[in-house]
Amino acid sequence: MCVETATDLAALKAAGFAVAETLRLMRAYAQPGMPTLELDEYGRGVLESFGATSAPYKDYGFPGCTCISVNQEVCHGIPTAAKIMQEGDLVNIDVSAELGGVYGDNGGSFILGEDRQGLAPLVRASEEILRFAIRSVKAGVRIGAVGALIEQSAKQSGFKVIRNLCGHGIGRQLHEPPHEIPCFRDIYNRERFQKGSVIALETFISTKAEIAEETADGWTMVAEGGGFVAQHEHTLMVTDDEPVVLTAANGIAYR
Repeated sequence: MCVETATDLAALKAAGFAVAETLRLMRAYAQPGMPTLELDEYGRGVLESFGATSAPYKDYGFPGCTCISVNQEVCHGIPTAAKIMQEGDLVNIDVSAELGGVYGDNGGSFILGEDRQGLAPLVRASEEILRFAIRSVKAGVRIGAVGALIEQSAKQSGFKVIRNLCGHGIGRQLHEPPHEIPCFRDIYNRERFQKGSVIALETFISTKAEIAEETADGWTMVAEGGGFVAQHEHTLMVTDDEPVVLTAANGIAYR
């Protein structure tokens, strides 16, 4: 999607606020001993209070409202009554929704309570790398250059990146061109960011693996060969300068 009018921008900001506020409130609501299904139902109620509809459910028939991934799960984790979050778990919540004909997408990993697995450096690196990458997104910049920056920053922090998961365009649909905004230096990706375009920029920072593989449930992805992955994501509108962060309302710093 390319933002053409003030009405377009206002709609995108409303959708961005809805998913960002849902993510913020879900993080605050999450507690050790809580099933991920309960957390998801809470998030559903928040989204509905904005008049928003879960994007993965609406567009792809995902069996839940939000994606909640725990520990070795990288993304697309299905919320269930059997999956109980514990003290020290690495939890990722990915909230995407449609509101007023446009979409917002916001995600983030965090440690639930005490850092019993020593994963704070991983989460911190993912957050910081996303902030750094956001500042590099400008009209005319090659998409591959931003991926190279993310990969280099991860290596400098002692981590790797997942190479088969990436950011994407967004707007009138959850996934639009450009369909691949990778976390690595892709020499074959010669596309450039376009002024006014809307994207979901993501980091997938890994302790060990470079590939994520789908599990038997057909949705959840885990790191090939084990390890942990932290993900953070913001929806942006590209400008000639730093982008407009449409999901900045969740209180997670991006600068």
